[in-house]
Amino acid sequence: MTRQSHYEESLAEYSDHLGAIALLKRFRPYLEMIPSMRRPSESVITIPLPIIRIRDAAPAVSATEISIAAGQVVRLPCDVSILMCDPEWKIKTGVEIFVFIHRPQEDFSELLGRWRQTQLWLDKGYEWLMPPRHRHVLSEEADETHPLFVTFPETPERIRRGLRGASLPYVTESVYSAEEEQSESLESLANDE
Repeated sequence: MTRQSHYEESLAEYSDHLGAIALLKRFRPYLEMIPSMRRPSESVITIPLPIIRIRDAAPAVSATEISIAAGQVVRLPCDVSILMCDPEWKIKTGVEIFVFIHRPQEDFSELLGRWRQTQLWLDKGYEWLMPPRHRHVLSEEADETHPLFVTFPETPERIRRGLRGASLPYVTESVYSAEEEQSESLESLANDE
């Protein structure tokens, strides 16, 4: 079973542009979308737990959906958004990658449902609420949106099987938090005595 510390460690890692680029190296087609590898800090903008402003109203279709008013701010159900930016012109390119990290207790339908909900909200027209460092970047919606799912060795195989069946890209990450490494060191010291 996925540990909360694995999720948190991954979220913290991918929140930085270098961590996001390391993730994209695991799925080459997305790595090739980065405008300039010589200027990664200006080419990749990461937004953890991203927020967008919806342009068009989205009425609820069923009792389980919520209605969204035009201009309303919504937190996307993805974990990190990776926006590509032209380092010369300081403008966002038309490519956005949405990272979905497998959460503890989350099954396939919930993980896939977060991507589907993201697709629905993005379809209403949107603009980004950019982090302070990138407020100068034009934050209009993208021409292309792509998901990337992150699973762990402890993630149930049915989730990876479901992602393969839905033709959705994923990587499997082995993550160890500082607490786990310290715990393992203490256990090995105890065993040596």
